[in-house]
Amino acid sequence: MLLPTLILLAIFSIYPTLGSIMAFKYFDPIEGIWGSPWAGLDHFKMLFQIPEFKQITINTITISLIKIILNISCALAFALLLHEIKKRWFKRSVQTIVYLPFFLSWVIMAGIFKDFFSIDGLINGIIHRLSGGEPIMFFNSNTWFMIIVYVTDVWKGFGFNAIVFLAALTAINPNLYEAADVDGASRWAKLVNITLPSIKGTIVLILILSLQGILSGGFDQIFNLYNPLVYQVVDIYDTYIYRMGFQSNQYEFATAVGLFRSAVAFIFILISQWLAKKYGEYKVF
Repeated sequence: MLLPTLILLAIFSIYPTLGSIMAFKYFDPIEGIWGSPWAGLDHFKMLFQIPEFKQITINTITISLIKIILNISCALAFALLLHEIKKRWFKRSVQTIVYLPFFLSWVIMAGIFKDFFSIDGLINGIIHRLSGGEPIMFFNSNTWFMIIVYVTDVWKGFGFNAIVFLAALTAINPNLYEAADVDGASRWAKLVNITLPSIKGTIVLILILSLQGILSGGFDQIFNLYNPLVYQVVDIYDTYIYRMGFQSNQYEFATAVGLFRSAVAFIFILISQWLAKKYGEYKVF
């Protein structure tokens, strides 16, 4: 039963990794990857010498960390609020509505947001009607663009984590709350002493699983939204690899950047595994 899955894994995941050898060669299209001359570590040396490398590293880590913090905190807060609602039909309806954006492609969402935040879009139209101010070029401003990136990412993804937190909340023993009521505990006391400690394992698990993708930064979102005017604050590893490989035809250098990114990501996976065992009291794998 596992054989078809293993075959697909070998074809689409394991075999393509052999192309990583291009990072150590001067690629010649005529000779092919295996016939091209060796370059050693020249591409990696160039990677650490280019001025953009430091900036894209800072951008990738900063964007990923802020997204992780915002997504988990917003999802947890929303789940706690929704859990307090007693009417099941209302709770299920809201839960379904906030979960729907998770299934939409960033290609579609980017088109919608670009229309909303364009110079003659809905947001600028509201600003003009309310204050008569000049239209704002949201996608050309470093500050506004980053706000759009964070807000849209949370709006699209927090519904998934909220469902996970809601499932954990429903598993809490109700006798604990009844005992707290007998002791005269307030809502805040029950939240701090019962609710959060009971779902600590779920919070740690989601946080640790999120750390494994800390070097991705959300390529789909950023690639479909960004433009050269905001490269300074939003250019990440994946977008840089795409431009070097497919626009500049520097295939070997793009491969070197991707290989470096994968090596660092593997280190983060090992760290997340250790954190899961230490603080989550279980292993992720």
